[in-house]
Amino acid sequence: MTASQRFLALDVFRGMTVCFMIIVNTPGSGETTFSPLLHAKWHGFTPTDLVFPSFLFAVGNAMSFATKKWETMSQSQVLMKIFKRTFIIFLLGYLMYWFPFVDITSEGVHLRPFAKTRVFGVLQRIALCYGFTALMVYYLKPRMILSISAALLVLYWAVMIWFGGTPDPLALESNAGTILDRFLLGNDHLYHGEGVAFDPEGLLSTFPAIVNVVGGYFAGRFILQKGKTYEGLSKLLLAGAALLAVAYLWNLQFPINKKLWTSSFVLLTIGLDCLILGGIIYVVDFMNKTRWTVFFQVFGKNPLFIYLLSEVIAILLYFFHVEGNQSVYNWIFTTFFLPFGGYGGSFLFAIWIMLT
Repeated sequence: MTASQRFLALDVFRGMTVCFMIIVNTPGSGETTFSPLLHAKWHGFTPTDLVFPSFLFAVGNAMSFATKKWETMSQSQVLMKIFKRTFIIFLLGYLMYWFPFVDITSEGVHLRPFAKTRVFGVLQRIALCYGFTALMVYYLKPRMILSISAALLVLYWAVMIWFGGTPDPLALESNAGTILDRFLLGNDHLYHGEGVAFDPEGLLSTFPAIVNVVGGYFAGRFILQKGKTYEGLSKLLLAGAALLAVAYLWNLQFPINKKLWTSSFVLLTIGLDCLILGGIIYVVDFMNKTRWTVFFQVFGKNPLFIYLLSEVIAILLYFFHVEGNQSVYNWIFTTFFLPFGGYGGSFLFAIWIMLT
């Protein structure tokens, strides 16, 4: 398997992830969205729940190829690269939630107060998971990385069960992650999309998310070592299936939950990502069918930039208003896409945002 082919499969995987991420994040109307394009309300799993962990998996996958460059760099250069990338991605995520920094009301233009800005989020989690995993990969041997990853999942399970509130330690407002986030940051710096101060990308649940990046790293490392062989592909697929089995067994005690990023959810998503990546490798490298990949390659080569751009476009469309108090976002949806029906129009609008 050539380097270009390996990167092609990875680009396609990342591209598919980014496309799906944009589609699920920007529906025309959240009230008329096909159920597979919605997150599970709490415990459970939908295809949409796979998007974000797949992005983290792809980050780790790319890291397995990038680490070869570290061998030609000094320790200070590698650390500077890791910390710089971590800081920039985190900062962009923070600024994205603050953007466009002002609110326009009948009384004029007002600066959005810093005291109400969300600290954690999607890009922030990507940054922290990347930074932590990169440091482990640079300093530790593979067995130690796997041991730490297993410990993170088990310890997270214990913390969530032991330190959550009663009667349900995994409830929206009484789980240990929410308690910690509210204590450290206060309610105003958290996400309020659930109707209360609860951040699905909070600090505590970032620790098990690190394992998604680690899983992607080891999958990529395995692909590098085994190359284009049926043995390597079959082992990747078997590993994915085994992780699914363990995930559903663990689900009996620690339910699969994307918003809490439970340990069973981590294993489930890594397993699915191994199966999906294995399928892409089979089609691209074993069957040599690559024409269909061109579209996804465009998205896969600059995933962070494209994701950030899609979010900024959506924010601006919501920010500006036409015809009274209707946002440009809603005006475009109701004018051009709603005639196709509520659900169909909402889906087509999301496709339009993705292609824009």
